[in-house]
Parts: sequence; C-alpha cells; structure tokens
Amino acid sequence: MEQSIKKAGFRDFNLVYWISVIYEFFERGAYYGMMSVLSIYMTDKLGFTKEGVGILKSTIQPLLYLLPIISGAIADKVGYRKTLMVAFSLLGLGYFLASQTTSYFAVFASLVVMAFGAGTFKPVISGTIARVTDERTNSLGFGIYYWSINLGAFLFPMFLIPYLKSLNWSYVILASAICTGAMLLPTIFIYKEPVKELSAEKERLGKVIKDILNKIIVVFKDWRFILFIFIYSWFWIMYFQMFDSVLWYVESFVDASPLNNFVLKLTGINWHFDVEHVTVINALTIILLQLIVSSIVKKTKALPTMITGISFAIVGMAILAINTNIWIFIIGVFIFSIGEMTAHPKFLSYLGMIAPADKKATYQGFGFLYGVFGSLIGGILGAFLYVRLIDNPMIAFIRTKLAEAGSSIKLPQGVNVSEAINAGESIGLTKAQISMYAHPSELWLLFCGIGVVCIIGLLIYQKFIGARKAADLN
Repeated sequence: MEQSIKKAGFRDFNLVYWISVIYEFFERGAYYGMMSVLSIYMTDKLGFTKEGVGILKSTIQPLLYLLPIISGAIADKVGYRKTLMVAFSLLGLGYFLASQTTSYFAVFASLVVMAFGAGTFKPVISGTIARVTDERTNSLGFGIYYWSINLGAFLFPMFLIPYLKSLNWSYVILASAICTGAMLLPTIFIYKEPVKELSAEKERLGKVIKDILNKIIVVFKDWRFILFIFIYSWFWIMYFQMFDSVLWYVESFVDASPLNNFVLKLTGINWHFDVEHVTVINALTIILLQLIVSSIVKKTKALPTMITGISFAIVGMAILAINTNIWIFIIGVFIFSIGEMTAHPKFLSYLGMIAPADKKATYQGFGFLYGVFGSLIGGILGAFLYVRLIDNPMIAFIRTKLAEAGSSIKLPQGVNVSEAINAGESIGLTKAQISMYAHPSELWLLFCGIGVVCIIGLLIYQKFIGARKAADLN
C-alpha cells in the first residue's frame, strides 16, 4: 500500500524510457534547428521564391500531423524497434539529401522523405513512454518527455545553429541528418521492445488500418467537430508564421544591434541575435512559464481560457506592428508564446465537450487536425501576403527609381527582392529608403485580424452549436 502511493522519481524509469527521451530531444532539436532557418536558407541561399517555400512548408508540415494515424497502427503491429529503425533511416536520409541538393524539386522531395520519417517517429515515442510508465509514473514521465521537446527546440537554435551557419548554411541540415541518423545505433544495440497489450496482437494490420479509415470517415462526417477544429486552426495559421513570414521579417527589418550590445556589456560575450533565435524565444518562454500558466488555468473554463490565450497571441502579434525595434519584437513573441501555452491545453478539454459521449476517445485522437489546417493554410497564406505587402511594393519602388535614373538595369518579373535591392543600391538608394515602401505593420495586423476572426468564430460556435445535448447523441 505504501509503495502504491509513493511519489514517482527519476529512478522509477527504465533504460528504454530514458533512451526515448534522448530520441525526442535529438529529433526535435534537429527538426526545430532546421526549421529555425529553413525559410531564409531556401530564399536567400538557394534562390527559391517565397511562394515556393510556402507551398513546400504547406506540404511537409501537414504530413507531420497526418502520418501518425497510420504509422502508429503499423508500429503496434510490426514492433516499435523496427518502426524506429525505419523512422531514423528516413529522417537521416531526408535531411542528408536536403543538405546536398539545391534544386527546388530535389529539396522538396528530400524534405518529404524527412517528413515521412518524422511522422513515423512521432507516435512510437509517445507510445513507448505510455507502455513503460504506469499510473504512478505516467504524469512525471510525460512531463519529462514534453520538457525534452522544448529543451531541444531551445538549445539547438540557440547554440549549435549559429556556429553551423558561420561555416555553411547547408551544415545546419547536415547536422540534423547526423543527429537523427545516429539514433539508429542505440535503436539497434540498446532499445528493447516495450511490452504491449495482448489484445493488440490479435488484430490483423489490415483490419486495424480499416478501423482507422472508418474512424476518419466518422469524424469527417461530423460537421460540428470539423467546423470547431477549422475555426480553432485559424489561431495556428498565426502560429506557423513564426517559421516563415516572421523569419523573413527579422532578416530584412529588425535591427538586433541594441540587444547584441546589451549582451556584450552584460556578459562580455560577442553574441548576435539572428533568425534562428526567433523560435528560441518561444521555446524558452514555454520552458520557464508552462508549469505556472498551467497551474493558473487548471480550473478555469475551457472556452474563455482559449479565447484569453488567443487574445494574448493577437496582442503579441499586434506589438510586432508597432515598429522594428528588437526589444519590441522580443516582447511581441514572448506575449504570443504565453497566449499559445494558455489556449492550447484547454483545446483538448473543449474537444471532450463537443464529442459524442460514446466516441470521446476517437474524437480526442483527431484533435491534431488543427495542425493540418493551420500549417496547410498558414505556409501558403503567409508567403502570399508577405510578397504582396513587403516584397512587391519595394520592387515597384526600385523599378520606378531605376527608370528615373536612366539605368540600363531591368528587373524581370519574379525577381528576387534581394537582387532588386542590390540593383537599387547601385543607383544610390539605401535599404532604409527602400524599406519605407514595405508594409510590415499591415501584414501583422492582417494576421491579428485572423486571430480576431478565430475568436468571433469560437463565440458564435459556442452560442449556436456548443457542447452536445443528450438529444444530439442519438
């Protein structure tokens, strides 16, 4: 009896658990390390258009949310160890090929391979932790697991990525290949298959997949559930800008010298803030404040808490519209991150309220669809708006000035904005003059508007649809 109420500690977890935490740390570190600079790398170093990058991101990111439905079922049948070997092989290969290729199609195909690896990896680790923990250790076990995600997302972009960039930008993706490919070694020699429930052995894989497809059909036929997910995904359209349009904005407009000088005076370290540190702000905020925020909202109602969190995110993004000062930028991302960690935990709670009583587990399992919708729309929309509000007005101004100066330089349609700026500087224009014709404030206010539409949609949904009544369950 005394043993059953003993508080869980680090020593209660076996070797397979800690290996799984290490897997998660390196896989997420590799992913967020690459994603922290990928958009800039593809536009500034490889010369891809922003719209092309948006299409690529809107392909690989939804895969990370969709694939675990099938890959989790396959892993349960063929074994976690074999599935992990496939996952790390795909991850290492995808990252490696992406680091060695420069054509749009080749990079696109390579990152799709990576996404299949990541989508295969994701359910195996959470499944392993579920199997190697019990009722007493489950809470701490998953807490450490989630901590490792944010720790990887913080440490890799903070320390490793700046050094790799200084050598060669492609080394960032190559390092991701090494970090994930190397995980094959502990998988082969150390990882042991966790014990699984006997009932899972009896069903054929074909039947399991058929059951999953039937659940997908049931869920997508429930218009009220899909509508709620779609409304909530508008908030995540805002979130996914942190990996695309926000990075382009920082690269072109934010002067980090005040922060760099502050760090130098405070520590004596000649450190420089760059695009990869945008995701660091988000990860560090979550590491420091998630437990505090979670305890504050633990007993609050789901929908008001979600709306409060989304409101914080809107305020954070609106702050970006004030000016390009680095301190203002950091405050904006910090407040946005507080909004994220406030809203999202209550999302699953609200899902339970709108799910049919006899299908709550199934509906909770499809809560990830917010990420599918949000990343699918967010990547393309962010790139489209950025080009129309930022790049195109600057290019149009440069074209006008080139013509007025009688320059022989002609900017073709679809010209890269960096090339256009170089052409402008050749006739004496400065970046400050050119940037005056961009509209970054309007861009962020538009995304704030998306957040406002999300809140309005949730309120309308609650008023006219809301939680299911007993009559709706028949």
